Amino acid sequence: MKRSSTAVRIGAEPSGTSRWLIIGIVGAIFAIPILASLEFTFRSGLSGGYTLDHWTGLFSEDAARTYRNLFTAIGNSLVLAVVTVVIVLVIVLPTMILVQLRFPRLRRVLEFVCIIPITVPAIVLVVGLAPVYGVVVRVFGSDPWTLAFAYGITVLPYSYRAIQSNLDSVDVITLSEAARSLGASWLEVVFHVLLPNLRRGVLAAAFIAVAVVLGEFTIASLLNRVNLQTALLQVSQSDPYVAVIFSLLALGLAFILLFVIGRLGSTGRNRSTK
Repeated sequence: MKRSSTAVRIGAEPSGTSRWLIIGIVGAIFAIPILASLEFTFRSGLSGGYTLDHWTGLFSEDAARTYRNLFTAIGNSLVLAVVTVVIVLVIVLPTMILVQLRFPRLRRVLEFVCIIPITVPAIVLVVGLAPVYGVVVRVFGSDPWTLAFAYGITVLPYSYRAIQSNLDSVDVITLSEAARSLGASWLEVVFHVLLPNLRRGVLAAAFIAVAVVLGEFTIASLLNRVNLQTALLQVSQSDPYVAVIFSLLALGLAFILLFVIGRLGSTGRNRSTK
């Protein structure tokens, strides 16, 4: 038997036409509902016409009073996002650095623990957190920011992946040993040597955490806390146009954060290839 002289290319990239076709299909899947929602915000009721009143009404004198609960919920969500990011970075980041430097055998264990929350539905997670929040209420009160403890668990898998991918691209052991040999303390090693090299992963983890917190509904609803999504549900019952407008704004913020993450990733790759 004669072997075919035609070489089979394994893992070949798709052609330009196929690439643009895939991008077009995926883009249409995302763009059609977003454009439909945007078009809905300009509708003038059942008359069939279009108006800007739904958008301009957000800047009227009565808007602060009419949508007071919604603006309060936005503030709660922003505070939740900040506290969640602080919890994740204060607890997860030092732990990952310590495991990478001192206990590499525990990396698989840490990865397993951090990935578990993504396999647990939010409704099941709340059932387990309900007794815990009975203690949290007695210790810290029932302020909305206390949801950050639950959100820290929710965003854990995403933050872990973002930071770990950056850790894998940096030789933290060599950098830390070189800094220690020059007389740097461990705090100086972490803040002046490791963190500048892990900036891309840390920022990506923070941005992803903010996006997840702004879009979370189940935990806040079942634990009777007010955040952006629960407030949007209440507003939609009286003014669906405003609810859709704020949903689009939150979605736009999430897209901006993802775009920034992509730019940070491309900048990091460009620097590494120079």
